[in-house]
Amino acid sequence: MLPLLLVLLLILVLFGTGFAVEALWYIAIAVLVLWVLGFFFRSGSSARWYRW
Repeated sequence: MLPLLLVLLLILVLFGTGFAVEALWYIAIAVLVLWVLGFFFRSGSSARWYRW
């Protein structure tokens, strides 16, 4: 019974990790798109839309 519970727990952990990693990919793509749009639509030649 214990090995079965451990396998089920492992499956749940791997499923949760896979979902989190996929969500992080979507967030990274959204940030990249916002950065590129900000780069192209900035106002003026010397204006910066970010504070780095």
